[in-house]
Amino acid sequence: MTKRLIRRIAAIGEVMIELSTAGGAPSLGVAGDTFNTAVYLARALRGTGVSVDYVTALGTDPYSDRILDAARGHGIGTDAIVRRDGGMPGLYAIDIDAKGERTFSYWRSDSAARTLFADGVGRALDGFDLIHLSGITLAILPPAVRTDLLDALDRLGRGGATISYDSNHRPRLWEDAAAARAANDRAWTVADIALPSLDDEMALHGDPDEATVLARLRGAGVRRGALKRGADGPRDLGGSPYRATGAPVRVVDTTAAGDSFAAGYLAAIVRGEGPDAAMQAGHDLACRVVAAPGAILPDGR
Repeated sequence: MTKRLIRRIAAIGEVMIELSTAGGAPSLGVAGDTFNTAVYLARALRGTGVSVDYVTALGTDPYSDRILDAARGHGIGTDAIVRRDGGMPGLYAIDIDAKGERTFSYWRSDSAARTLFADGVGRALDGFDLIHLSGITLAILPPAVRTDLLDALDRLGRGGATISYDSNHRPRLWEDAAAARAANDRAWTVADIALPSLDDEMALHGDPDEATVLARLRGAGVRRGALKRGADGPRDLGGSPYRATGAPVRVVDTTAAGDSFAAGYLAAIVRGEGPDAAMQAGHDLACRVVAAPGAILPDGR
């Protein structure tokens, strides 16, 4: 199936209130893995005529209003966001160690985002040319809804949409490891662009090394995308030997490293650039993000 020209993008998932103590006094922000990707995509594609929308469920409370205001402020469309009476968004807190590595504490078990597509996916995603989601998107949904979403994405992909999947594995969100493996395995068969992380893949499947990960992904039909390898830089999943490079950076906070990489990579693909340029764009953006605190850089940095 020939893929359509990408003019409308949707990112699906959960956006939360972020409590951060980086830099001293606690501060409130708005973030979430696919939301972070949507923010950086909207910035990278500003002025191109390509729109970026976010797809989630929120409550009708002031914190949900804050999230909507933030999305609109970033130039992200909100028409696909549903509101649930009595619902609220999730909350997470970040703690950063001396090496910039972060740990998270979550309060999200009753978040409105878990009710996304509760009445079925239906035609909610029709009309989008690129649809991006993550393992967190799948993990927060009940199993039946998860299956419904993957079936819908398969249909949309066969109809000409491009599907992008970042596995972004968070073990505590899944009912068990077997469910996580099954959902990820299905997602790789649906995705046109795969954005796995090496450490996540090894942890989830027990793969002993990178070669085993690559063989398994290619066996699942993955032919396009990038394997994220942290400081070692990404590796093209299509077979290119290209390795992204750049000046060393002092890591301050690794939050949103993978999310920003995905945005840089996808924005380059939307602009018609090849896989090597896409990997470099993703790597460059991620390097800027990890050199500053928080998930989302101030606009213009």
